Amino acid sequence: MTLILASQSIARRAMLDAAGVDFTAEGAGVDEDAAKAALLAQGLGPRDIADALAELKALKVSRRHPQALVLGSDSTLETAAGDLIDKAETRAESEAQLRALAGTTHRLHSAAVVAQGGVVLWRSVDTARLTMRPFSDAFLQEYLDAEWPAISGCVGGCRIEARGIQLFSRIDGSHFTILGLPLLPLLAWLRDRGEMTA
Repeated sequence: MTLILASQSIARRAMLDAAGVDFTAEGAGVDEDAAKAALLAQGLGPRDIADALAELKALKVSRRHPQALVLGSDSTLETAAGDLIDKAETRAESEAQLRALAGTTHRLHSAAVVAQGGVVLWRSVDTARLTMRPFSDAFLQEYLDAEWPAISGCVGGCRIEARGIQLFSRIDGSHFTILGLPLLPLLAWLRDRGEMTA
């Protein structure tokens, strides 16, 4: 099997490595901000935007490598009010996002799409519900001192595999989904295809 991860995401690469999946990684070169703006203009919600961006990445790389299976993936964060949250550009933006999320339950949607030769073969979107606890200003500043700028690339300003776990009082959903990839459905599909030993 030739599997290409259409991403340079450290977290997604680490998940596939740890699961024993043989793959290479190649950035898709997609202008995610422009694509997201176009999808929002079409009226798509956060879950469907994650799915569409994952598909866009998978298709783009699969056209460059038509024989390979190409895995595209994306995640979006939806507030309790249904709004989409983007990655914070600055520490101040991250602080504002975390203040807004404190004491609420938000949804993290992670999508995976596999394409070959420009055709989608498989897709999965999984959602986790995360309840962020109320926290003090002192905690927030301590957290940002420790985690910024590492969290600048993380939607919602947290790395759940690191100090970000302290932000939450409850989490419902797959740990893999929260890290950015619905891994269990992907592994099941690869086994069903005979790409991995069943």
